[in-house]
Amino acid sequence: MLLNTLLLALRSIRRNLLRSFLTILGIVIGVSAVITMVTLGNGATLAVQNQISGLGTNLLQLRPGQRLGPGTGGASAPAFKQEDADAIATQIGGVAKAAPEARTGTTVVANGLNWNSSIIGSTNDWLATGNWKLADGRVFSDDELRAGAAVCLIGETVRRQLFGARPAVGERIRVKQISCEVVGQLASKGQGAFGNDQDDLVLMPIRTLQRRITGNTLVNSLLVSMQDGSDAERLKASLTQLMRERRKLADTDENNFNVLDTKQLADTLSGTTKVMTMLLGAVAAVSLLVGGIGIMNIMLVSVTERTREIGLRLAIGAMEREVLLQFLIEAVVLAGLGGLIGIVLATGASLLLSSVMQVPYLFNPGVNLLSFLFSAGIGVLFGYFPARRAARLDPIEALRHE
Repeated sequence: MLLNTLLLALRSIRRNLLRSFLTILGIVIGVSAVITMVTLGNGATLAVQNQISGLGTNLLQLRPGQRLGPGTGGASAPAFKQEDADAIATQIGGVAKAAPEARTGTTVVANGLNWNSSIIGSTNDWLATGNWKLADGRVFSDDELRAGAAVCLIGETVRRQLFGARPAVGERIRVKQISCEVVGQLASKGQGAFGNDQDDLVLMPIRTLQRRITGNTLVNSLLVSMQDGSDAERLKASLTQLMRERRKLADTDENNFNVLDTKQLADTLSGTTKVMTMLLGAVAAVSLLVGGIGIMNIMLVSVTERTREIGLRLAIGAMEREVLLQFLIEAVVLAGLGGLIGIVLATGASLLLSSVMQVPYLFNPGVNLLSFLFSAGIGVLFGYFPARRAARLDPIEALRHE
């Protein structure tokens, strides 16, 4: 009986293909929109997490000022010293590496070409705190670090802009008034969490930067990498206490520095993208309800058009539940077909948009299955009322219907 009912439903749908397609269009749009929004949102969340993790593993950043962002420096927020990084590494347990970081920006020249880049002064520990790998060459030697030698490591963007396809190790570049030898090339890390190019940098010993370029001993920030399994909150409390002592702050003084935990930053940004994903998915799901209303509307029209057919079936012995099931199956088939088409369209749209937005494509079987089941549920919900109306028709009145 169920098979015959299904065949009758499919035959009725096939008789009006254009109308059936227009009926399920709302379901198609709704399902594809929900899946696409959720897929892109999940990909964006993963991209943010990857970009934040690119800053460093279990990384804490200490910066002058009471808050993050512009305007955090000034006379009330003195810069750090290189000795602060040494004190952190030796006096606080759970610290894997601690590196000072001094920054400036200037033009780098080589082979008659110039490029404006970020110049960073630090130690070899800076590479470990930021999860940097070498693509070619070597790190600084202890003698080079102590003497402030004119050597440097460059990022992929600087190499490409100044040397094209050629390797840069062994070449010389001019940074301001000094000529330094390129002893290593950093492996590419790509775009950062805030849209910056992480490969656009020149790294040199911090003494070289301070003595020959900036002319001061200021350190803009301290990078602290925690050991695996370390308690971040305890470590941050120890860092805060140590830095208050070294900066000679009284008990009543507020901190003139801040500590940024990149893991907390990643969690915050990921939470934000997840909320936006849910919001966009919820907005897209509204079109599913609109599609369901369209199915109910067309099924009511179908009941009116086929009143004599329904009356004839009831007159020759068809039971009410058989008529109810026939129209209910028609509605579910329409909604389910719309769900399947929507899944196919969403897959194509997600692949295309993921490539355009440069975010990973993450196939989520749960979302696809839930969207299909939801579309089928829409068919049951909005198809029940027209089906019940058809099943309750009086056979005699139905046969008289013109």
